[in-house]
Amino acid sequence: MSMFKIFDTAASGMTAQTLRLNTVASNMANVDSVSSSIDETYRARQPVFSALLNQFNPDAPAVGVQVRGIVESEAPPSMEYAPDHPQANEEGYIFRPNVNPVEEMANMISASRSYQSNVEVVNTAKQLMVATLRLGE
Repeated sequence: MSMFKIFDTAASGMTAQTLRLNTVASNMANVDSVSSSIDETYRARQPVFSALLNQFNPDAPAVGVQVRGIVESEAPPSMEYAPDHPQANEEGYIFRPNVNPVEEMANMISASRSYQSNVEVVNTAKQLMVATLRLGE
């Protein structure tokens, strides 16, 4: 295995966590959006990750993180009776997204810490490589 593979593995983790942070930002930006139809209501989105396996040896440990896609939450949007709202439907209801701000904040903290952990892996690997090169001095 190449000694530089650690950088590829950490980079794939950072890429995945960046996507996760962007998804959280999108969910938080739409938390207060309102719709007159249940079909037009914003739904919370979450990224789906999987382990990236070594293509030459599938039995070897994972070599990174792969983004499989982004899925929308199946939870129903909340329906609120607001007959005076400009976007209320014929029955006087508006629909709010199924975004839970508390869960999104927890996801943001987790993604941020995972990203920082990958940065620390890169920095530590770099320091160890520099120390190894200096052994010959």
